[in-house]
Amino acid sequence: MPIPDYQSVMLPLLKFAEDRLEHSLRETIDALGDVFRLTPDERKQLLPSGQQALFDNRVGWPGPI
Repeated sequence: MPIPDYQSVMLPLLKFAEDRLEHSLRETIDALGDVFRLTPDERKQLLPSGQQALFDNRVGWPGPI
């Protein structure tokens, strides 16, 4: 599966957050990676800058919820 774009991440992110509990960014990224059934290699794919994982960036882009 290709890494989902920002818009595709939003609804699953909101559903994950609907429990109204506090979740770390890492916990959120891992849970959403599971939702999208990303492989370990897909989870490690870097942005062109090589500074951050692409999926981490897509999930963390909007900032804290």
